Amino acid sequence: MAVGIFDSGLGGLTVLSAIEKRLPDLPLVYFGDNAHAPYGVRDADDIHNLTRQHVEYLWANGCDLVILACNTASAAALRRMQEAGVPQGKRVLGVFVPLIEALTERNWGDNSPPREVAVKHVALFATPATVSSRAFQRELAFRAIGVDVEAQSCGGVVDAIEDGDMILAEALVRSHVDALKRKMPNPQAAILGCTHYPLMEAQFQAALGEDVAVYSQPSLVADSLADYLGRRPDMRGAGKATRFVTTGDPGRVSDRATQFLRRDIRFEPA
Repeated sequence: MAVGIFDSGLGGLTVLSAIEKRLPDLPLVYFGDNAHAPYGVRDADDIHNLTRQHVEYLWANGCDLVILACNTASAAALRRMQEAGVPQGKRVLGVFVPLIEALTERNWGDNSPPREVAVKHVALFATPATVSSRAFQRELAFRAIGVDVEAQSCGGVVDAIEDGDMILAEALVRSHVDALKRKMPNPQAAILGCTHYPLMEAQFQAALGEDVAVYSQPSLVADSLADYLGRRPDMRGAGKATRFVTTGDPGRVSDRATQFLRRDIRFEPA
């Protein structure tokens, strides 16, 4: 019926918004596991079990293609789900692929040996679970050599954004950038490795300095999805309208989402 977008909370709405702009006629179902957010402080098994449960819900409700618009879920669950086997006719994709394609300037299907790339010093800002998984570094190592990645666990930022406390979120961003710069004084590029963080992209850029290239995921994911659906139009679905589903309180989540995207968003219970 539609393309599914899964996130632990509201962060994936940044991806949904970019996809709507890139593919305005594409039907979408957004699933937020707000009852269990944030995922970034959970262990890998917990994240995998929750992610698989909710992706299976989307598959069962007509979403043959599901995007994990959550870096923590992509880091802790995607590979395990794919290795365990995905039902015939179903697909689940993560958000790391378009990011690494952009950073290394090579398509994911390019299986040639790793090679040197222009960017040598990369700062990765992500949730504690994403940082501890080292999934980004592992996937990058398959495609690039000689890249120094310094990861900074950004505790508290997701909670502040979900609570609508942008003043606290900005203060935390500055603190985490300062901590990163003590380990890597001169990064060439910075990865915003959580789909909540694009809301704070200007604050990350200001704290890092204008000479640092900041890679943010939503537009990269939207472009990658457009390319994928161009090759696999059968995965688009035949739905007509976008729906929003949550495991949390629909009224509260709707209010937060409306503030998040600055347009009226109505969630229904999962």
